[in-house]
Amino acid sequence: MKKVLIVDDEQSIVTLLTFNLEKEGYEVQTALDGLIGYNLALANEYDFILLDLMMPSMDGIEVCKKLRQEKKDTPIMILTAKDDELDKIIGLELGADDYMTKPFSPREVLARMKAIMRRIQPEIARDKDKEKEENNEKIVIGEICIFPSQYKVIVREKEIELTPKEFELLLYMSKRLNRVLSREQLLNAIWNFDYIGETRIVDAHISHIREKIESDTKKPTYIRTVRGFGYKFEAPK
Repeated sequence: MKKVLIVDDEQSIVTLLTFNLEKEGYEVQTALDGLIGYNLALANEYDFILLDLMMPSMDGIEVCKKLRQEKKDTPIMILTAKDDELDKIIGLELGADDYMTKPFSPREVLARMKAIMRRIQPEIARDKDKEKEENNEKIVIGEICIFPSQYKVIVREKEIELTPKEFELLLYMSKRLNRVLSREQLLNAIWNFDYIGETRIVDAHISHIREKIESDTKKPTYIRTVRGFGYKFEAPK
């Protein structure tokens, strides 16, 4: 039986989701407080987390951020009454897998959950196998050194700080050196969705990565823009 954690301070929402999830055969645990939800997610294994954005003690953004920092890869869907694009981008950047704005249909929540779990479960199994192979490997491209299993990047002999999604994006592109990658391809690979109009999230992350790895962001030598197509990661000549 798959286990789902619902973290939301609105009892009516918790009751509605619990009823529909249990009806579908899920085991449900709930928390009405962000900090309590974070501690539950840290101490237990869940197949999915439904996470409200605005909550007492610790908001959903902070919960998501801390769980990803602790290497908890449980799929997370953010649920919020705030229809704010910035909050959406921040949530996805920090590792959330999807985002829904209240009011929502419980049936749509369930459908999206199932779709995400279908995509992620095989990926988790593959990632574990790859991690065993890559534990002692590093990727060196020019003055950039990436340590996949340590989530560490060294640029010009100095460690740089990347968000989880920035690291995933840089790693994904570095493993596909000299290949033109479309924005849609990157969006689907890193954020696990291909919604039309969301590709600006990719552009924003590329811009942030360039600021951290390029000597001159106006004349990038690593991440090149291929007009009309997307981006290409290259070794500097």
